[in-house]
Amino acid sequence: MWLAAAAPSLARRLLFLGPPPPPLLLLLLSRSSRRRHRLHSLGLAAMPEKRPFERLPADVSPINYSLCLKPDLLDFTFEGKLEASAQVRQATNQIVMNCADIDIITASYVPEGDEEIHATGFNYQNEDEKVTLSFPSTLQPGTGTLKIDFVGELNDKMKGFYRSKYTTPSGEVRYAAVTQFEATDARRAFPCWDEPAIKATFDISLVVPKDRVALSNMNVIDRKPYPDDENVVEVKFARTPVMSTYLVAFVVGEYDFVETRSKDGVCVRVYTPVGKAEQGKFALEVAAKTLPFYKDYFNVPYPLPKIDLIAIADFAAGAMENWGLVTYRETALLIDPKNSCSSSRQWVALVVGHELAHQWFGNLVTMEWWTHLWLNEGFASWIEYLCVDHCFPEYDIWTQFVSADYTRAQELDALDNSHPIEVSVGHPSEVDEIFDAISYSKGASVIRMLHDYVGDKDFKKGMNMYLTKFQQKNAATEDLWESLENASGKPIAAVMNTWTKQMGFPLIYVEAEQVEDDRLLRLSQKKFCASGPYVGEECPQWMVPITISTSEDSSHAKMKILMDKPEMNIILKDVKPDQWVKLNLGTVGFYRTQYSSAMLESLLPGIRDLSLPPVDRLGLQNDLFSLARAGIISTVEVLKVMEAFVNEPNYTVWSDLSCNLGILSTLLSHTDFYEEIQEFVKDVFSPIGERLGWDPKPGEGHLDALLRGLVLGKLGKAGHKATLEEARRRFKDHVEGKQILSADLRSPVYLTVLKHGDGTTLDIMLKLHKQADMQEEKNRIERVLGATLSPELIQKVLTFALSEEVRPQDTVSVIGGVAGGSKHGRKAAWKFIKDNWEELYNRYQGGFLISRLIKLSVEGFAVDKMAAEVKAFFESHPAPSAERTIQQCCENILLNAAWLKRDAESIHQYLLQRKASPPTA
Repeated sequence: MWLAAAAPSLARRLLFLGPPPPPLLLLLLSRSSRRRHRLHSLGLAAMPEKRPFERLPADVSPINYSLCLKPDLLDFTFEGKLEASAQVRQATNQIVMNCADIDIITASYVPEGDEEIHATGFNYQNEDEKVTLSFPSTLQPGTGTLKIDFVGELNDKMKGFYRSKYTTPSGEVRYAAVTQFEATDARRAFPCWDEPAIKATFDISLVVPKDRVALSNMNVIDRKPYPDDENVVEVKFARTPVMSTYLVAFVVGEYDFVETRSKDGVCVRVYTPVGKAEQGKFALEVAAKTLPFYKDYFNVPYPLPKIDLIAIADFAAGAMENWGLVTYRETALLIDPKNSCSSSRQWVALVVGHELAHQWFGNLVTMEWWTHLWLNEGFASWIEYLCVDHCFPEYDIWTQFVSADYTRAQELDALDNSHPIEVSVGHPSEVDEIFDAISYSKGASVIRMLHDYVGDKDFKKGMNMYLTKFQQKNAATEDLWESLENASGKPIAAVMNTWTKQMGFPLIYVEAEQVEDDRLLRLSQKKFCASGPYVGEECPQWMVPITISTSEDSSHAKMKILMDKPEMNIILKDVKPDQWVKLNLGTVGFYRTQYSSAMLESLLPGIRDLSLPPVDRLGLQNDLFSLARAGIISTVEVLKVMEAFVNEPNYTVWSDLSCNLGILSTLLSHTDFYEEIQEFVKDVFSPIGERLGWDPKPGEGHLDALLRGLVLGKLGKAGHKATLEEARRRFKDHVEGKQILSADLRSPVYLTVLKHGDGTTLDIMLKLHKQADMQEEKNRIERVLGATLSPELIQKVLTFALSEEVRPQDTVSVIGGVAGGSKHGRKAAWKFIKDNWEELYNRYQGGFLISRLIKLSVEGFAVDKMAAEVKAFFESHPAPSAERTIQQCCENILLNAAWLKRDAESIHQYLLQRKASPPTA
């Protein structure tokens, strides 16, 4: 599953798609170690106790589900008939299953070759989402058929079997019936054993209006008239392989499609809203290339006869990997050749790559329990980049990985309220908490580090061993380590347990000494904390694969070691005194590096003259920025380093710089010298802005388009005069239809004119939103609306967020955009959430969108008392699935406050001094 609001590419897109990234992605920030007691005094240091939970009893288990569902698309209800062939393992007079928001009408059990036994009672345990069926006599060991007739509601909560609203080309509002079952919502569609390890086969039939498309995991094998109603047909699908309930899917609605066959003969279709088949072609092309890539990589064929990818109008996540029927938000699947921007293409390619990887890694071999969710998601979040790099080498996607996933995971993982990659999960309400940047982005980062440590050849061999051994079964993290260990002969489990079973990551401190013709390096590791130097009793240790390069050959490792102790000395042979030495080639190891001042001095010219590779320039700057946030070095030192990027040509390096300056801008919005930091931003970004200009030049590609959008958005937002004037001119031509803006320029232009516009500008934007036929364009506008500065207009945007005009899943990004737009916006968004909490909480009912909403809205605060206010509000308005997020947000607010107290004055002095004597380029 891809989580749209958390998804790295989307988050990075927000750097120029709208309000600043800080609140969305940039999990703010740092404090000095003496502040640690503040967390405890606010009660922020420990997670609350977990709810008691028991997994389903093992006395009865399913072999096959024969399931027939008849949704009513007008009354929003459905009728269901289940005949499950089951195995009774030990004598019992009750069957316990998962069931939520479903009314069972009748239930019976027919032992093979014996008489039907009718259930005499249904005891619903709503809190645990279970039902106990009681029988008057004992069910003996053996096989039989469990029959259940039931009814349920097509809810509007974007989970289970739910309704999704769409508008037909003629303007009529209609509803589709769609599913989202991960993690624990299959139980809202039919009574089942809703645990990933309880696998079975499925025979699914749907009774639907004859003018609707009906889809499920498998291909259609029969379609026949329904006896009672000539307007209805029964569609029967082929039997699935053995699979988990959370991967079952069905969709009933109106769709067009485009199709092709992969070179392996798999039928691939992309289903789009009616009239938009053209917009499915890009995803179709990616999917058709991706299936053979994974088949070759894993050396295991795709196991189903077909795969459908379908765009769903109302969808909480980014996409979901249901076996053979992958569901997507429209913006994660549809690409309009004329109206989609470059970042949207990249986002679609990554999401398609992610979900199709799950067809093997997750669907064919499934985690044994949600504790191992990270393995599913971390692996897919890593290999999606491998796949996109194969399909689109021009995207330079691995450099983007560092900015989008790696640094983001480190920001979150430096907090006291982070969690290990592998979290013991009990009650279903805890599952949503771990759909976060640790499971996805840190998971992907440590797998990337592992892949580099093992080598591609042995890694592929180990993956094949794992998938072959556990296909159609369940596995735990340790099973993958064992396969990779057998393939490589390296101590995989010992190394990886230090990364998955303890939270956090190391800071490697390094100093060097020239000894004749060699360089002696002294390395030491300590846990990196957002609050400053680690002060605990016993410091955790990691087994760290470390690569070392020198200026002699900056793109290859001169030495590779495994640092398995707190301190190490290393001799690098034949390194001349004038050569620099750098750790973490390619920014692959999941650690931060702090160099002695002499080593750092020698590395910095490599930024200005570009002799350091792009990903290493990025990593160096990002490490320094994080050390400043943590109070280990001065923020002013980092500002000086940022000025060395004047010649930088690389999009991703600029993206990360932009991101960090966004964090700093948000922090300094709490001061009276906010304008000075905007001047700094203009100084840093205007040379590259002038080089790029507004219009693409011959021979430019994907990354140039991304860079132009990023830079113009940054300059426009900061109020750069020439950029603002040109943005207004182009916006006027766009609105009047004289010259339509290219898709890549729309976000920066919209953002710029709104930030420096008035009520008329906002009205025009809302009109463009209403007229937009494409969800991508609607989202683009929604994400920038919060840039508006007037309190009255901010209120108008917040009201709009909850209106019928905005899809439920997108309300979060509108409110988040307001919180990220300005200091006043942040206060207004927080008040709006408190005032409308009941409606918002009810809308997202404990799913991960509630966590996103909270994070976006409060994380930019930088006053101690706000942490207490946020904590107090959620104590009286509990949001169980967001508990950890709330803790992290409060911690970040305290870290921001400490950072501001520590560095604000020196930053101000530096900016004033710069103004008085501008630096020469």
